[in-house]
Amino acid sequence: MTASKQDLVKAAGTARNNAYCRYSGYRVGAALVDDKGNMHVGCNVENSAFPEGTCAEANAIAAMIASGGKIIQSIVVIGGEDAVEDCTPCGGCRQKIAEFADNNTQIVLVGADNGLTNYTIDDLLPVSFSLRG
Repeated sequence: MTASKQDLVKAAGTARNNAYCRYSGYRVGAALVDDKGNMHVGCNVENSAFPEGTCAEANAIAAMIASGGKIIQSIVVIGGEDAVEDCTPCGGCRQKIAEFADNNTQIVLVGADNGLTNYTIDDLLPVSFSLRG
């Protein structure tokens, strides 16, 4: 299975609608395609020990790893309170994406006007830390 960018946007939007965000009210969904062509989705999940919880991107990455994927080919992130707004991954998620990105990984953000903006991990996390070669 190879998902199109629009398939990822739709899946990320559906995941966003399922977010558990009763403390912040900020819904985020993410959908990615791995190196095997499989799609994985995640949404943010908060809990009463706020701000502890997990981000949508981290949950999608965890689903990828659990299924045997190794590299993110493309990831779409969509977020906002009531309406969709510009939402970039937090610093921790940028580092998580970097761990499983390569030079071809596309990071696609859905903006307030539902327009798509493409980034590389170097755009979002320049001169990032890495223990691997």
